[in-house]
Amino acid sequence: MKKILTAITLVLLTAGIAVQASDLVIESKSQSFSEEQNKIKFDGNVKVSVDDLKVVGDSADINMTGDQKLDTATFYDKPYAYEVKKNKKREVKANILKVSLITKVVRAEGDTQSVVFDGKTPIVVINSDVQEYDTKTGIMTATGAVTIKYKEIETFSNKAVIKTDKSGDLKNLELIGNARVKRENNESFANRFFYNAANKMLTANGNTTTNVLMEDGTKLVLKSAVQEYLQDRDVFSASGNVQIWYQDYYAVGPKVSVYPDKTTKKPNDVYFTGRSSITQGVRTIYADKIKMVLNPKNFHAEGNTRTVIKNIGNGQNSEDNIGLGL
Repeated sequence: MKKILTAITLVLLTAGIAVQASDLVIESKSQSFSEEQNKIKFDGNVKVSVDDLKVVGDSADINMTGDQKLDTATFYDKPYAYEVKKNKKREVKANILKVSLITKVVRAEGDTQSVVFDGKTPIVVINSDVQEYDTKTGIMTATGAVTIKYKEIETFSNKAVIKTDKSGDLKNLELIGNARVKRENNESFANRFFYNAANKMLTANGNTTTNVLMEDGTKLVLKSAVQEYLQDRDVFSASGNVQIWYQDYYAVGPKVSVYPDKTTKKPNDVYFTGRSSITQGVRTIYADKIKMVLNPKNFHAEGNTRTVIKNIGNGQNSEDNIGLGL
């Protein structure tokens, strides 16, 4: 989880493309103006500069407003936009790139890819059908088969929204629709993931499932309505019809808190609160509180405990059933 949050923090760097009130410089082999279309056209080795933003493409046009002010610059045929600040380089590739000179919105359409480099090393790669960045609000929105990759971490979603503050620091990240976060062999699924940088909490909502591969190769599976991870305390919690599978354990309850092993950093101490149950084989124990330890494997139940053992016989005196012998 910590690595996932580190990746989330670095994603904000992709929102660095800015369009401010400044000179717009356009170079090309040819330029023409259509009064009927109220549009300036540029063809052949088009190069555009706005502050630190550079755009390179084969062709482009700029729409004019009725009072002859520049409106939207559109670049065609797989243009390439980039910005370099200090040692960080941000680049965007797409089939079409639109830059609104009025609303200060950059929109990339078709096979869109944003990459952030630290020197020559890619830090973050975002792929989607469309990516749009509003320089006024600091919100970057990616839609359509969105993937975000940072080292061994990958996220998948129908939509991603990244919000930054005025200084460019991350405020929050949201993954929406069929969302998945994967790191090596561990992965989580949910309808929505939300990371709040202020309290360093990652929240997953809706049909949430987390699969954790343990040190011995076994898998811990947790399903619930809501799951939360608090980065500072390294504590994981879940609520709403919580279900946990681990080896021959199956535990159910309204709420659970999970604490990691200090050495392996894997989930180890699992605390159910509220009326819960744990099943092992034919035995089910019900209690108000249940503590389940994964390594060494054991559990403790307390508070109105009740044990149910299934299929011990029907009370008849036969060779195959347990009876009273009467």
